[in-house]
Amino acid sequence: MWKFIHCADLHLDSPLRGLSFMEDAPVEQIREATRRALENLVELCLAEQVRFVVIAGDVFDGDWPDYSTGLYFSACMARLCRAGINVFLVSGNHDAESRISRRLTLPEGVFVFPVDRPATCVLDDVAAAVHGMGFREPQVTDNVVPRYPDPVPGCFNIGVLHTSLEGQEGHVPYAPCRLSDLLAKGYDYWALGHIHKRMVLHESPYVVYPGNLQGRHVRETGAKGCTLVTVNGRTATLEHRPLDVIRWVVCVVDLTGAASDADFFSRVAAAVQGAAGDSELPLALRVRLTGLTALHGRILADPERYRHEVANAVLSLSDPGRIWLEAVRFDTRAEAPIASRSVADAVGSFLATAEQLTADEQFLAEFLEHVQGVQRHIAACVARPDATRVESLADVRSLLPDARELVLDSLRAGGGGQ
Repeated sequence: MWKFIHCADLHLDSPLRGLSFMEDAPVEQIREATRRALENLVELCLAEQVRFVVIAGDVFDGDWPDYSTGLYFSACMARLCRAGINVFLVSGNHDAESRISRRLTLPEGVFVFPVDRPATCVLDDVAAAVHGMGFREPQVTDNVVPRYPDPVPGCFNIGVLHTSLEGQEGHVPYAPCRLSDLLAKGYDYWALGHIHKRMVLHESPYVVYPGNLQGRHVRETGAKGCTLVTVNGRTATLEHRPLDVIRWVVCVVDLTGAASDADFFSRVAAAVQGAAGDSELPLALRVRLTGLTALHGRILADPERYRHEVANAVLSLSDPGRIWLEAVRFDTRAEAPIASRSVADAVGSFLATAEQLTADEQFLAEFLEHVQGVQRHIAACVARPDATRVESLADVRSLLPDARELVLDSLRAGGGGQ
């Protein structure tokens, strides 16, 4: 029985997006997150005494600004090699041969697969054969799986590939292939990279995306890490091991029926507490407010106040620096919208005018031009990741329902206070 680790998409020194605008964000901790996650990987390899590590592409996040990124990676690999742990590495689209202008010689014991053809490495002591191919260009549209060699008889065969497998939406298409292509090779395990969400796509043989080591933005939520594989003959068992040092979480707060600020605060606090769970890691939190609520108009009228109420709830639940609020998204709706036939003349007139303007393409185009002019004058504000950007007619139309509800809420209250 022996072990290996499958990881991918380290994106070393990639910035964590969305936290830099927070005044209390620990800039150094954010900057170092991908390095600390790699350190955790090395420590896990040593603790589990794995025979080797497979890195299925995207070690780097593009060209290095200086040599420190490459030196750091090389030092981490040297620790593994000194412990007798081999490393098998393929280049992905972010670290394709054509994208990295600086070069460093990696330690003996790190095998980098060629970019012009698949190659095979055999480890006789554990009867393992590792097959892989890197890439020269950041855009690869060919299916390279048919070029991979046949399995080595008597070995546990592992295929390493950086690929956007058919059906995986939301990622740049890269060396695309089908699951059936992989299964047809007759390997015992496919170690894939490129998709940042952990997925076990098939068992017997296993076809696995381990996800990335460290989430970098709010679309990469949950525990991030690697897959520890224990091999007994031709049988494998898998364990996901978290390695991240900052965790991204999206917290949905249902405000349905909430009628007071006290309701708002208690709902937010309960939802945040549930989202934080038992994790002791620092969290980067996005809060999304939803539901039909009588507070909808008040939230629209003063979103900054309610954004700070969310921040207040977060601070009341954790030690300073434990949770950082990445953004607050308002997706609530009015509890009882007014129908035009049952309202006073002023409301009916407003609704009729609003409906006409919504269908007036010239008015909307002129409004868009005006708003874009305002945005150009306050570029520093709209550069914030949580700022509302109005860049097209579609953006204008998406904001119209909230504008309508804001005016209606003011009319419900008799127009006072606005």
